Amino acid sequence: MISRRTLLATAGATCGLAACGNGIGSNAGTQIDARVDATHAYLLRQYPGTQDLMNKAVGILYMPLMTEAGFGIGGAYGRGALRINDATVDYYVATSASVGFQIGAQQYAHALFFMTPESLAAFRRADGWQLGADARYALPDRGGSLGVDTTTSQAPVIALVFGQAGLIAGASLAGTKYTRILP
Repeated sequence: MISRRTLLATAGATCGLAACGNGIGSNAGTQIDARVDATHAYLLRQYPGTQDLMNKAVGILYMPLMTEAGFGIGGAYGRGALRINDATVDYYVATSASVGFQIGAQQYAHALFFMTPESLAAFRRADGWQLGADARYALPDRGGSLGVDTTTSQAPVIALVFGQAGLIAGASLAGTKYTRILP
């Protein structure tokens, strides 16, 4: 026999879990894809040089919105999608933590361009992948060009950070972990 207290506790726990946005039965994938589409279009509009990079990449991970905040201890979080041949194949969450002299908050977007089949396969195979020493950063300038040179364009992974808005100076992907999720 189940007591009334057990029944109420179970019902309360079930309602509490249902209130969590765990993605089951939600349209999270559709929302992520819409943000990725907007990010893709923004890159092409603001930085036309990314078209060449997109054409050469074997896969692109778009993280349309990263939110970062810190007060001594900081963290960042965002969701995005991996696209191969302009089709979404997986969804990812990016998280990072930092400690140091920091205060403020910002939002930014980034994209990882996988330039070799090996780098893309290593990313997809990993349980949780961190941006490593084999990546190069390409920085967009105000003139609409992209800081990709011959050294950068030969890297297995090219990281592009753009669209920063907020009160923390700079945005770094160091220490960011990418984990595959179900939308």
